[in-house]
Amino acid sequence: MSDKARIVGINHVALEVGNIDEALSFYGEIFEYSLRGRSEKMAFIDMGDQFIALFEGHGEHSDAGRHFGLVVDDKEKVRQQFQSAGVKLLPGSGVEFRDPWGNRVQIVEYANIQFAKHPAVLNGMRCGDLRKSHGALDELAKKGMALKQN
Repeated sequence: MSDKARIVGINHVALEVGNIDEALSFYGEIFEYSLRGRSEKMAFIDMGDQFIALFEGHGEHSDAGRHFGLVVDDKEKVRQQFQSAGVKLLPGSGVEFRDPWGNRVQIVEYANIQFAKHPAVLNGMRCGDLRKSHGALDELAKKGMALKQN
């Protein structure tokens, strides 16, 4: 077993917009969608088991919030690798960092999110041992995307 985490997929992409209502209107003219969640300054466009996060910004630090959520099999292995390599994590309780080019990456663990891959795909990726938490399974079931685990 490796001491490095396996990359499983992309959970979400976060985009800065000038106005949440205008952004939802724009995307609504092009796509049929439903909202996963909404607040005054954020909206989450559901894409099945993935999503686009829109957040209202004002451009003064336009790249500060843009990021993507990278799904891994073991978030703590990533944290340990960063510590060993001397990579500074961004403040907060999660595992987030900027790569050498300034791209912000948020690490999310497969077990705890709605993102799900077909068992055959997981087996082909040598990730057939991955399991979902009860919370993630409940979220998927509420959306009619029940997932059976072996």
